[in-house]
Amino acid sequence: MHDDQKELFEALFASVLTVLFLGLSALALWPAGKAIMSLRLMKGYWLFCIVLYATSIVVVLIRRMFRVDIDSNFDAYVLSGLAVSGFLQVGWSAFAALTVHNFTPGAPVWVVVAVYLVGLLSCYIAFTIVSTLYMGSIYRQTNLILALAGFIIFSAWPTGGRAIYGWFFNLF
Repeated sequence: MHDDQKELFEALFASVLTVLFLGLSALALWPAGKAIMSLRLMKGYWLFCIVLYATSIVVVLIRRMFRVDIDSNFDAYVLSGLAVSGFLQVGWSAFAALTVHNFTPGAPVWVVVAVYLVGLLSCYIAFTIVSTLYMGSIYRQTNLILALAGFIIFSAWPTGGRAIYGWFFNLF
């Protein structure tokens, strides 16, 4: 498969997966009265994509300004991509964990489990979105670990998620 076709396929796959996830999660959470959580996640994905694409443009511009490319300065190129994609990936995990935290008070155990499962799956969906721009295997391996670990950590410690990313979440 040609690289352009692969990029298009990955973007299309991430888009379809996101829409399917939001629809199926709303249906799964509907009996528990928590379907509105999918709307909150949809708004989050919308903002996440805007921030992801805006920061990727800034990264490209900074790399050009400092003449950093994969051939001349491999380490700086890869580390800048890891730092940006990782920060954004963990940011989504914090958002998902805080969203889940807001939908669990007073809920029965089965609802809490369902809501946490949806939150965890949302981190995987965010990972597929990030992977459309940061395609290398090092980015994918690192970001998948960050997505899942970040969700677990911020689910157990929501104050940490609010402390690190709360300033941004409060803007919207």
